[in-house]
Amino acid sequence: MAFDLAAAVAEFWQARGRGEYFPSAWLDRLTLDQAYQIQLGLIDRRVAGGERHIGWKVGLTAKPIQEQFGFHEPVFGCILESEPSGSVLQAAELIAPGFESELCLRMGQDLSGTVTMVQARAAVAGVHPALEIIETRGDLTAQIALAMADNAQQKTVVLGEPVALADKRLDQVACRVDLNGATVAEGVGAAVLGDPLNSVVWLAGKLREFGRTIRAGDIVMTGSFVRQFPLTKGDAVRVMFNGIGAVEVRVG
Repeated sequence: MAFDLAAAVAEFWQARGRGEYFPSAWLDRLTLDQAYQIQLGLIDRRVAGGERHIGWKVGLTAKPIQEQFGFHEPVFGCILESEPSGSVLQAAELIAPGFESELCLRMGQDLSGTVTMVQARAAVAGVHPALEIIETRGDLTAQIALAMADNAQQKTVVLGEPVALADKRLDQVACRVDLNGATVAEGVGAAVLGDPLNSVVWLAGKLREFGRTIRAGDIVMTGSFVRQFPLTKGDAVRVMFNGIGAVEVRVG
């Protein structure tokens, strides 16, 4: 049976409305390209309903994350909201949440299609220390396509104050992840596709396949330096990126 995108988006939209984020009728039925098409269709519906598409996430970029989920290429999702560093998220409003420790790039220029590292660097208007807050709304490892249709686990992002990129080497930025006062992980930017700017290069090329572009003003979450950690009520997270700054969040 031929893939009917409009019908699929409508079915996923209805399932989402009843709290079914990985619709059982679609288990093992989607290619990754079809899943991305559904994702973008659902985002278009959310934007039509009043939400704002403010940027993109690139995920599964670091080897520890890829090994954690058994998938070995980057993925993308859409960002529709952000929170400032120091925010308190409510556990009751989250579905099996977790966090990833990332640099977020605010873009000052449009980018589309094949771009070089030099072009990607020139397009960056600022760098935020950041956390991606994810939700495990289904089994990502077993159903990667459904996870992409469901916007790649995205819930929100927490942003620290931005700094200029200038001559900073993002591949050499080190981060320390503290959870409830204890250091639980350390990593460097080179873990993210060799350099977080490579996430922008990859994203620009991938989005072209779906008729989308990176726009000036967008934020791009470039991928976690270390593995993903779960979040529970009472948790306090602080991540320090050397030369960039710190970002914090708590769960109430």
